[in-house]
Amino acid sequence: MIKNIKLIICLAVIFYCLQPLMADQDTTRFVFQAVRISEPLKLTGGLDNPFWENAVPIELGFEIIPSENTPSGQRTEVMALYDQDFLYLGFRCFDTLPGAIRAHLSDRDQIFNDDYVLISIDTYGDFQKGYEFAVNPHGIQGDLLMMGTMEDPSYDMVWQSKAVINNDGWSAEMAIPFRALNFNGDNIQEWKILVIRSVPRNNKYVLSWTPIDRNIPNLLQQGGLISGLSGIKPGRSIDLLPYTMIEQASERSDLSDPGSSFEDGSWKTRIGGGIQYSPNPGININVVINPDFSQIESDADQVTVNNTFALSYPEKRPFFMAGMDLLQTPMYYSRTINNPLAAVKGNGKTGKISWLALSAYDRNTAIVVPGEERSNTILTDEGSYTNVGRLRYDIGNESFIGVLGLSRNFTKAHNYLGGVDWNMKFWKNWYFNGELFLSHTSELNDSSLFSLDSEFGSTGYDEGFNGEAYFGTGMHLSLVRRGRIYTFNIVQNNFSPTYQTYNGMFPSVNSRMTYVYHNFTLYPNGKVIKRISLLLNANLNYNYDNLFKKGLIQSSLLLIMVGQTYFNISYLPVSAERYRDQLFSNANRFSFSLSSSPVKGLTISGNAQVGRFIYRSISPVMGRGFNVFGSIQFEPGSRLKSDISCSLAKLCDNTSGDLFYNGYILRNQTTYQFTGKLFLRNIIQYNSFTRELELYPLLNFKVNAFTMFCAGMTQGMIDYETENIGFIPVERQYFVKLQYLFAL
Repeated sequence: MIKNIKLIICLAVIFYCLQPLMADQDTTRFVFQAVRISEPLKLTGGLDNPFWENAVPIELGFEIIPSENTPSGQRTEVMALYDQDFLYLGFRCFDTLPGAIRAHLSDRDQIFNDDYVLISIDTYGDFQKGYEFAVNPHGIQGDLLMMGTMEDPSYDMVWQSKAVINNDGWSAEMAIPFRALNFNGDNIQEWKILVIRSVPRNNKYVLSWTPIDRNIPNLLQQGGLISGLSGIKPGRSIDLLPYTMIEQASERSDLSDPGSSFEDGSWKTRIGGGIQYSPNPGININVVINPDFSQIESDADQVTVNNTFALSYPEKRPFFMAGMDLLQTPMYYSRTINNPLAAVKGNGKTGKISWLALSAYDRNTAIVVPGEERSNTILTDEGSYTNVGRLRYDIGNESFIGVLGLSRNFTKAHNYLGGVDWNMKFWKNWYFNGELFLSHTSELNDSSLFSLDSEFGSTGYDEGFNGEAYFGTGMHLSLVRRGRIYTFNIVQNNFSPTYQTYNGMFPSVNSRMTYVYHNFTLYPNGKVIKRISLLLNANLNYNYDNLFKKGLIQSSLLLIMVGQTYFNISYLPVSAERYRDQLFSNANRFSFSLSSSPVKGLTISGNAQVGRFIYRSISPVMGRGFNVFGSIQFEPGSRLKSDISCSLAKLCDNTSGDLFYNGYILRNQTTYQFTGKLFLRNIIQYNSFTRELELYPLLNFKVNAFTMFCAGMTQGMIDYETENIGFIPVERQYFVKLQYLFAL
């Protein structure tokens, strides 16, 4: 393992020192001129305001998908205006087949299977973060945060948009408030900007203002410049976000007895809210008191049978969105802050230094205790204080070095973690990144919460809460080359048996793992097959006692085809794993995945694993079976959407054929969109493993990402399978919530 670490570091140093003086693709010849106007622009979507006649249009002249920088098949004009408070973007999207335009009324951020236009703005020009704004032909918004080569779809901002469909295609207008963007205080601003249009037909055609080199993985640096912006210092801003919620919860007094009483709770009122203060364009401070961190959008159940590690779910709570680009590490998982009484967060950027600080008091702390072959999640009523500190120095061109500190403090226990991380880019598509961490844990001394005498490796410390204290170390190193034809990645992860982060989701430790990945891509761009990728990856894992734990080799074939169809097939020819001191070989299996949008209003997707799996019981054995997930999304009209999904899992003894488990999770989410702001949604889900049936009807009026009124209920029922009594209600909640954003 030490040789592998030295090899990764040596390769990175050699490549960095020997890199030639060559620049990435120069797109500075693409300049987008913004024209100042004398008064605010009222959006109509039709580009009919006389101010647009003074704008200087640009055209999206390149088709970048599926072709590579060929002339666009559809004409698109884009214009920019601005005043003291807003940047206005106008789009004329001509279409030779207007009847083929794909557009649906939907909730925000649900537009990316439609026609849409999108801009990405990098206000600092360091290619670390881009604000992305998209709109479909009905004016429905989508916004994301681009972070280097990744995107975060959970990011939300308050901005305005309108769009109309016409005989020539469609047009759209955006108004982006400067107060929503972070940028330096210079009087003259020049920002990197990427402008694209998506045209989904038999293929997904993506058009761009600037050419895109597939050998350069970062799209932000391949945009042009938007210039002409001056005197746009928005000064201070204050946003207030109060809420009030009325709810009533009921539950069965004894879950083991279907005949026990179903007791109605009293109606309760909950109030709270938050305030965001921006003293200048580069700093944001958020404070929340008694925040409503309940979720009206339920998490889809995951199949947990035969899984021994804690699962993670996406973050959906607005308070945690700002500054998320600085915390892209599993050492921090915001949903570990479970039920805070209060929280405060500040983030910003000054020059090349980005920073974030967060503190919260959590009333009910959940702790994930990691392990070598499993993790344990302990739910407690213990209060705790969380602190997060992050500093990052942006060297430029995606390179940075940073420090991270995390703490979770109880009355007589704590978990501290600190470390450094970095990303170094050299040549135009090589990256060397890594993280080094040191943790210190002083456990709770309460065996009633968690009592387990199994040890963390051979350290002499056990997993139960008995007041022990110990250090842990963690390391992640990665050398990556991303290219048009060939992509390569080698990773070394070393995490000691006693490494823990109470503020993160890192359930697997006591591991020295080496991972290697290769991807070769061909571009036939034929009538049926557009792209072919051949993938090969290998994984070798030992624990800290140098005991072999896992080794595998996997080969894959990916086809991108006509009809927006993506098909992948993988095979494990080599797979061996030691589990509970038993070595299992030949755990071979096939994997499949499929996604297709062949016609307007229909999307089919799914994935499956079929073959041999270890049955992870106290006495593990080799089994044969499958894990399958499938989803069909119908959009029969512009207002109605229904998504039906099913997860199935089955495993039998590989020798005797005895059944270990067999079950499924069936889920349907149907939404009717009355307007762009008002929708009615119902979720129904059945889990055959637990025999639970759940209903989540919701009526939601959403003015923007933060101002909303909703009313709904949650209903949980169980099939006790006794006396044919069917499903019996075990819990129910009614709620009405009003939340309003005051921008001062």
